[in-house]
Amino acid sequence: MESASSVPPLISLHHNDDVLIARDTVTLGQEFPELGLHMRSQVPAGHKVARRDIAAGEAVRKYDTVIGSATRDIEAGDHIHTHNLTLIDFDRDPAFCQDVQPVEYVPESERATFDGIVRSNGRVATRNFIGILSSVNCSATVINHIAAHFTPERLADYPNVDGVVAFAQTSGCGMSSPSYHFDLLRRTLAGYARHPNFAGVLIVGLGCERNQVSGLVESQGLQTDERIRTLVMQDMGGTRESIAAGIAAVEAMLPEANRVERQPVCASHLSIGLQCGGSDGFSGISANPALGAAMDILVRQGGTAILSETPEIHGVEYMLTRRAVSPAVGQKLLDRLAWWEEYTRGHSGQFNGVVGPGNQAGGLANIFEKSLGSAMKGGTTPLQAVYEYAEPIDTSGFVFMDSPGYDPVAATGQIASGANLICFTTGRGSMFGSKPAPTIKLASNTPMYQRLTEDMDINCGQVLDGELSMEAMGQEIFEYMLRVASGKPSCSEALGLGDHEFVPWHVGIVS
Repeated sequence: MESASSVPPLISLHHNDDVLIARDTVTLGQEFPELGLHMRSQVPAGHKVARRDIAAGEAVRKYDTVIGSATRDIEAGDHIHTHNLTLIDFDRDPAFCQDVQPVEYVPESERATFDGIVRSNGRVATRNFIGILSSVNCSATVINHIAAHFTPERLADYPNVDGVVAFAQTSGCGMSSPSYHFDLLRRTLAGYARHPNFAGVLIVGLGCERNQVSGLVESQGLQTDERIRTLVMQDMGGTRESIAAGIAAVEAMLPEANRVERQPVCASHLSIGLQCGGSDGFSGISANPALGAAMDILVRQGGTAILSETPEIHGVEYMLTRRAVSPAVGQKLLDRLAWWEEYTRGHSGQFNGVVGPGNQAGGLANIFEKSLGSAMKGGTTPLQAVYEYAEPIDTSGFVFMDSPGYDPVAATGQIASGANLICFTTGRGSMFGSKPAPTIKLASNTPMYQRLTEDMDINCGQVLDGELSMEAMGQEIFEYMLRVASGKPSCSEALGLGDHEFVPWHVGIVS
């Protein structure tokens, strides 16, 4: 925005742009003499208005970046959207490392802190759950029954335990093995089993599945002990006996899980998964860049910011490769995009340029336009590393983890990689929540925030309204993250979300 203190009816993002963004609905015939514009159509809030005459076939720029070309002559004051804008792909110079700027780290003695739970291995938790994982869909019902036993009344004697949560999944047997999908599923389950937000974990299998519990444990280097326990239903004697044995196993974990105390720890222990969903035309103007500003603060504090959703950087990947700390890091990102291009070939996925109905209704015409906003969540610091889905993240700073753009799948991978908090921007109003890492929801605009206040933690529409600068909004987000990491319930936690949002990525055939 040109000025956080001004509140123009049409927002100019860059002086080279061919479009302006309607802050509120503008009507046919409305005049904007200061811009020399006469509105030739009604334009909804968040949508694009032609700033000048654009000839058919001419490129259209937003954020000083080409987002498509005009399919017909467009006059100044016209509405620009899917009816007169088409996606055009073109080669981009990755310019590896060209925009890398050194990070000015805050001295350790001056860094922000939050009240975390320090585990025996030194990792820091933001929550204290006991988790129950299923090796296969066939044990999903059993783990849900085990978790359901532990009502608030039964957990009353364990006030330091945030809950007992089942993480059921729909795979584990009817799948190719060995395969990329098989390895990916095991890596995801192991990432959850190791997550610091679990004081204890029970893994439950059926007994005849491809993803054998013993094989999962051995292949992923997990150690079965008082913290990680396993149970096989066919060995236990069936459903009822397995539920009883699972309840007994969790009951044995609860006393030790309750023996925790929060203590001040450095913000460098925060690992934030960055998500966006239900995006609109304001997401890339307020919530996403504001979250990026918060991530710049976090990185300077020594923390980690995890950008994902690979199809949603399609077309703007050069913005990240230019910030890569090495050509090898930049090329790894391009390799993942090439994999996606082949994987989605012939299918109606986002890689073909089409965005969802909600995105379109909110003002986003195609994937390039959406990607421009989506990439802003990562801030401006160097891209330190690129990881595959659910791969353990062992580098601090700004990193990228490959994933689909589907939010539950992407967030599941980020949590498996070690994220202990999720920050989720939305313009239309996503109702997502997650466990064991809580989700913070950031609204892109004030009307949606006011309509869905119970679901939204932070109103980034304050930037659009001229109430806060982008820098101040980023600081507010960062400080809120510290409070949630210290135990303050996020809105999604207060609503009880997160028990059913565990969705490992399915890749390949079902046999």
